[in-house]
Amino acid sequence: MAEMTATDAKNKFGQVLEMAQSEPVAIQKNGRDVAFVVSAEQFNALRASAAAPKVRPAIENLMARSVERRRSLYEALAK
Repeated sequence: MAEMTATDAKNKFGQVLEMAQSEPVAIQKNGRDVAFVVSAEQFNALRASAAAPKVRPAIENLMARSVERRRSLYEALAK
């Protein structure tokens, strides 16, 4: 992963965009990461993986049915 200071990123924005096509670019301010620039392709892949179900649909269905059957128990435990 490439790293660049915020000042350099501002002054060389075109270069940052070119670098981001091959790898993420970490933008640093005061020695710590404050932002990352990624290509549109990488961003879309991240967004798609975040939107993907974390649990298989069959398990989600079983959990929903369990909640319906034991709603009073879950409500009592939540108090």
